Amino acid sequence: MCGIVAYVGRADALPVLLDGLRRLEYRGYDSAGVALAGDSGISVRKAVGRIANLAAEIDQNPLAGNCGISHTRWATHGAVTRENAHPHSDRSGRLHLVHNGVIENYLTLREQLIERGHEFHSQTDTEVLAHLVGEAYDNSGTKGEGALVEALRTALRQVIGTYGISIVHADVPGVLIGARRGSPLVLGIGKNEHFLASDVSAIASHTRDVVYLNDYEIVRLRAGEFEISTLSGTGSDYRISRVDFDPASVDKGQFPHYMLKEIHEQPHTARDALRGRLSIEEATAKLGGLNMSNGDLRAVDRIVLTGCGTAFHAALTGEYLIESLAHIPVECEFASEFRYRNIPLQRDTLVFVISQSGETADTLAALRESRRKGHRTLGICNNVASTIARESDGGVYMHAGPEIGVAATKSFTSQLTIFALLALLLGRIRHLSHSDGRDIISALESLPDLVARTLEVESQVAAVAKKYCRASNFLFMGRQAHYPVALEGALKLKEISYISASGYPSAELKHGVIALITGETPSVFIAPQDAVFEKNLSNIEEVKARKGPVIAIGTEGDTTLSKICDDVILVPEAPHYLAPILTAIPLQLLAYHIAVELGCDVDKPRNLAKSVTVE
Repeated sequence: MCGIVAYVGRADALPVLLDGLRRLEYRGYDSAGVALAGDSGISVRKAVGRIANLAAEIDQNPLAGNCGISHTRWATHGAVTRENAHPHSDRSGRLHLVHNGVIENYLTLREQLIERGHEFHSQTDTEVLAHLVGEAYDNSGTKGEGALVEALRTALRQVIGTYGISIVHADVPGVLIGARRGSPLVLGIGKNEHFLASDVSAIASHTRDVVYLNDYEIVRLRAGEFEISTLSGTGSDYRISRVDFDPASVDKGQFPHYMLKEIHEQPHTARDALRGRLSIEEATAKLGGLNMSNGDLRAVDRIVLTGCGTAFHAALTGEYLIESLAHIPVECEFASEFRYRNIPLQRDTLVFVISQSGETADTLAALRESRRKGHRTLGICNNVASTIARESDGGVYMHAGPEIGVAATKSFTSQLTIFALLALLLGRIRHLSHSDGRDIISALESLPDLVARTLEVESQVAAVAKKYCRASNFLFMGRQAHYPVALEGALKLKEISYISASGYPSAELKHGVIALITGETPSVFIAPQDAVFEKNLSNIEEVKARKGPVIAIGTEGDTTLSKICDDVILVPEAPHYLAPILTAIPLQLLAYHIAVELGCDVDKPRNLAKSVTVE
């Protein structure tokens, strides 16, 4: 969501800050700003819209300094205006602060501050936090960085909510202060320079040595030193991590958009998700990161999968895969509801939380609630240094590489691949024979090639997209494990083309959905050759009887669909536990090409953020 980049050192801070903000553009934002501490105090520049607008503002009104903070905002409290953009200052105008997160009790605190004579110039919760810190500092009777840290502690003890923040103050030049609770913040360590960022990608081109701050930690930075302490005032242990960063992984290369690049990376990400995790000798999957023995896994009587958005759709697909191959009861919960429901979980329940970023606020809250109740909780994420990876009892790393496009693509199919591995592992512990396991491994080993073959339908999908791009509504339908794929296909179309789209189980057509069928409403049916193929055909016939256009996703060699559907896209034949990975890909391409036809900003869709780090 919002992005933070801060710098203190001997170099000019502005190029570092702007470069970092550009690297965070993919997260989604609506305004941006910087504050630099120079010889004449702290100068601030803000702009609504893209980083280019901020850069243009700075070109007209230059500023310089060796210490500064910067921010990209994704509006939560207050409209998208220059006044609401960060940084925000305190009453004195000498303290400036950037903030990711939400201060839930900001209205109460704002009223109290107004009663004490404070005036506010924005509608944000962040300005309240700036005033709180500034007031505590001004009332402390002392000056300097120690007093500023103590003032921050005083302020943070009054707030309810989440924060990742960075502060500069004119009284303490050459000093940055940062703190986190519930919103990621990483410290970058350089030679006579240090960095703070909400995402390591913003600073990885400047340093590979980082410290991932934990909740309730505060960091004080100077050019040549840093100190980490806790909200309670004690020192805090930390571990310096080495970032493995490939600049090519965040470059579009030959592709016009990150989303298309990432769709085409899926043969590689499928291979990377499988690498080293298949044992032909034992005919099973090897997932040592679960930190559970076969005996521990055998004792699991129930599995709960939880996530948000695309991760939730992956969980729904995982439910089908695990139940069909391992015969363990599985249920899926929206992470946003998990901690607010009093879900009866028996003792031998295993919980998985799924998040590409590993920082999704609702999913992290579900993880903490599950662990609080004593359940072993495992993560499936793409960032080995993320909060979910660090706080879970174990898990599976996706190895999908950076996903820059806001609309998730390769992370979805990586998650489905991991669920296939989990289903194999759990099935082999229970009832799958050695030969069954070998057959599944053989199919998994062919998956990257099947994905590559599926991508060959792109030109055909592009033609279909051109044909239907002016439709105002789409219906997506599938059965069994392809119902979640229908949900994901609808989500992709909504996210990047802004066309209304809904996903349903095919059999629900006659239970109300059929009222939406018109000659102008395309229905996308996921209808591979499987046990319910004939049932899907019947549903397609019902749509055609009402003059509704049908786009079908079928299996190579099928000759039936073309006789009754308007357009047919065929994918390679695959076992039922891998087919959803393949059928998802044409839907990703369909959404992409429709958005391109409509001239939409594919990688930065309106109102959306890549990583949702606030509730």
